[in-house]
Amino acid sequence: MSEKIKVLAFAGSLRKGSFNKALIRAAVDVAPENVAIEVFDLEGMPLFNQDLEATPPQKVKEFKEKIRAADALLIATPEYNFSIPGVLKNAIDCASRPKTDTPLEGKPVAIMSASTGRFGGARAQYQLRQSFIFLNMQPVNRPEVMLSDASHNIDADGNITNEQTRQLIRQLLEALAALTIKLKQQ
Repeated sequence: MSEKIKVLAFAGSLRKGSFNKALIRAAVDVAPENVAIEVFDLEGMPLFNQDLEATPPQKVKEFKEKIRAADALLIATPEYNFSIPGVLKNAIDCASRPKTDTPLEGKPVAIMSASTGRFGGARAQYQLRQSFIFLNMQPVNRPEVMLSDASHNIDADGNITNEQTRQLIRQLLEALAALTIKLKQQ
């Protein structure tokens, strides 16, 4: 595969100073040469309403089109109450419906997370993987990028100061690119 792998990246947080948005920015900075990352902001995504499946709101249509056009996805998720945030769950629900028009089927995906806690969003990642099973997505299993104590590893300008995390993000993108190429060759 000689052309760049198109990755759509989004964070499951709406906060301007989001640690998970900082992970996405770092991914853009450290992306391998064969990976082009487009960032999508979930701000303004309406709540999923099954009555609107046939005629989804514009933001949902745009999100689904971006997913469809991407070769792979990169998701950064916070962890709220041992789980994924509502904004991220809602976005996945919007993109996955109706089942006959989901761009998520078979899509390669990588996850990363940042948290102020000790586990770095691990539980949210594992719950997100459960959704991927049902949606028949293809997740990258390793490396796992879980930045704990994020408030001490991201500076006031939103830059990741932990060099090991930056290296893991690059390795995650390399693994996502390799998986995407492998799946395209099948």
